[in-house]
Amino acid sequence: MRMMVTVLAALALSATGALAADAKAGKEVYDKSCKSCHGPDGAPVAAIAKMMKVEMKDLKSAEVQKMSDADIKTAITDGKGKMKPIKTVTGKSLDDVVAYVKTLK
Repeated sequence: MRMMVTVLAALALSATGALAADAKAGKEVYDKSCKSCHGPDGAPVAAIAKMMKVEMKDLKSAEVQKMSDADIKTAITDGKGKMKPIKTVTGKSLDDVVAYVKTLK
C-alpha cells in the first residue's frame, strides 16, 4: 500500500511539473505576437502608442506586474482598451506568455 501511495504521489508531482508554464517558450510567443507593440523588453513602442493615441503600460511596471495571471490572460484574450484580442495565443502558449511577462520585472 505504501508503495502505491509513493508511486501515485510521484506521478502527481511529475504531471504538475509538465503542466507548468514555461517563460522561455513564452518569450518565443511574445516575440511573435506581442513585441511589435509592447517592445522587446515590455516597454511600449512609442510610434505605435502615438499612432493609436493611447498610453500603453510598460509591462515591467508595478501596475502590470501586480496583476493576477488571470487578469493578464484576459487582457490578451479579450483585449483591453484599444488593444484587440490576440486570438492566436491560447492554451499553454497563453500560460507561457504570462510567465514570460512576469519575468520582465
